Amino acid sequence: MRARDIMSRPVVTVTAASSAKHAAELLARHGFTALPVVDDDDRLIGIVTEADLIGERFPPDPRFAPAQRVTPGETVGAVMTTPATAVAPGADVVEVARALLDSRIRALPIADGARVVGIVTRGDLVRMFARDDTEIAADVRHHLAVYGGPDRWRVEVHDGVVRISDEFDNEGDRHVATVLAEAVPGVVSATVLTENAERIHD
Repeated sequence: MRARDIMSRPVVTVTAASSAKHAAELLARHGFTALPVVDDDDRLIGIVTEADLIGERFPPDPRFAPAQRVTPGETVGAVMTTPATAVAPGADVVEVARALLDSRIRALPIADGARVVGIVTRGDLVRMFARDDTEIAADVRHHLAVYGGPDRWRVEVHDGVVRISDEFDNEGDRHVATVLAEAVPGVVSATVLTENAERIHD
């Protein structure tokens, strides 16, 4: 499965010249956790997150804190994180998840070259993992029907693990069926067996 399969698009972006207040309004309105920051040519130059926007934003209670206070940045450019981590649309979802966790970020821009084409959040990955087995099975059957016909494959799904039975014993077809199944959002892994092999296995 690739980043393009789960990314959200079109992407809401801001520029470095956008006000921090405007960025906060966009985050609140759309329920986002971060916004890609682009230049005048729509090239990715950074990212602004909830944490970036609220840092030093609220004055301390003068009764309990020293009077000295850092003035927060008024523009996105003053508070954004740059450079931004991004991956290509064809990146494997494993790479996307690793980038989100290793960088300790909650949203990852998807860029075609320098142009932002989508965004993936941790929530997107959680929703993909949480998909119902019945929905996953229906999607897998649809993909396989396009490739080999509607009556050739038998599909079972349990906790995202797909088991496919094929009436024919063809190594090339098994490989294609595995790739097609594992491209479906929510699939953890896929195994293809011929019906004869499955009867022996059972």
